[in-house]
Amino acid sequence: MKKKLVASLAAAMVMGVAGTSFAASNPFVDVPTKHWSYDAVSKLAQAGIVDGYADGKFMGDKMLSRYEMAQIVAKAMARSDKADAAQKATIDKLAAEFKTELEGLNVRVTAVENKIDNVKWGGEIRERFDSVKQEGFARDTGNSHSYVDMWATAQINPDWIGKAEYESKKHLSNSVDAKGNVIRAGGDEGEDNTTRVFVQGPLFGVKTTVGKFNPFTGYGLVIDDSMTGAQFEFGNVVKARVGYGKYAGNIDNASLANRPGINFTNGSPTYAFGELDYAVNKNTNVKFAYHNLSNINAADVTTANMHQDSIHYTEIGFDTKLAADWSFMATYAKSNLDIANQDNKGYLTQVTYKAADLKKEKSYDIYTNYRNIPIGSQIDSTWDYARGIKGVQVGFDYVPTTNVKVNAFYLTGKNIIDANTTVDAKIYRAQVEFFF
Repeated sequence: MKKKLVASLAAAMVMGVAGTSFAASNPFVDVPTKHWSYDAVSKLAQAGIVDGYADGKFMGDKMLSRYEMAQIVAKAMARSDKADAAQKATIDKLAAEFKTELEGLNVRVTAVENKIDNVKWGGEIRERFDSVKQEGFARDTGNSHSYVDMWATAQINPDWIGKAEYESKKHLSNSVDAKGNVIRAGGDEGEDNTTRVFVQGPLFGVKTTVGKFNPFTGYGLVIDDSMTGAQFEFGNVVKARVGYGKYAGNIDNASLANRPGINFTNGSPTYAFGELDYAVNKNTNVKFAYHNLSNINAADVTTANMHQDSIHYTEIGFDTKLAADWSFMATYAKSNLDIANQDNKGYLTQVTYKAADLKKEKSYDIYTNYRNIPIGSQIDSTWDYARGIKGVQVGFDYVPTTNVKVNAFYLTGKNIIDANTTVDAKIYRAQVEFFF
């Protein structure tokens, strides 16, 4: 009788297979609301530790063997990181009850878990509202958009994974260049659709990524975009990454403000990078990154003053924890890009108070930074909201509820047309992001 009661309780509390469809008032529709285990089942369901079959049932009235119960307990143990102290205590009691079966069926249970959890889904939905005002030009809200990013990660075998990611934007209004000409109409979305597909795993003892992916390096001062090729990661004390392939992003700095520059519209140049990441201590990290673009199509050069078939960029920076709630980051980049009246050196420094955590409601951070990022110092910087900006930014992130983040900032400074010409620029942003 005791074992039957334990088995019934276990089935009610921890049974989990594919699907997370729950009835509105009762997460497992065949559990009577007056049953003594109902509250425990409901709480575990709300905590995301227990799920049911596609129809919301967990088949608690089905006779289960100890072998089946061992699989159920193993499932609960695998999800124990989501449980609080009381829930973990219940799972521990079940594990003790079925200790022999768990030890004897370990390999087979692992195989079942791998099959059930083979593909994991995730994503982000974002609503952004931007306003850019430049001296002498109409206010531009063209970067306001709705955005979705969805990805699926599949376990190919115990060592290798495959990942597919799809991003898409739909712009909410027109975007104009420095002369007031419309360069992107509101509602346009095609050019901003991005697909990445790659595999990742150990190759001869080295973590390897192959396919189309974002190799984000350093602090993103030089590049935050995709490449098609391979990267290799190794090292412990000093972590290193190297990559080689084709650049799969965009460089359009020549089209903005009628500036001379480069615009890769006729093909993808060869792209190679290397990065070193060293943890000086538990509070401080130093990063160095090198990038090289080669085999540049002559048609991509938009000024007769540039005669380069290879461009390289270097970035060096560090981040450190100043105190319990304060952090500081600084990074510097330089290229050998030789364009008339264009600077090829850039930098950014930032101070941050607190840290917004998507898993902690009401967590937040406040930050301020100063940057000078001319187009000659970057490929596609993650920090440059107006392509060649020099100025001060203040902003905050706030997590009103789990997996939701609100962000707003104000950036004021100069848009760098060339080494001798700048125009006043002010950028306002408000956005909300939902992660799943």
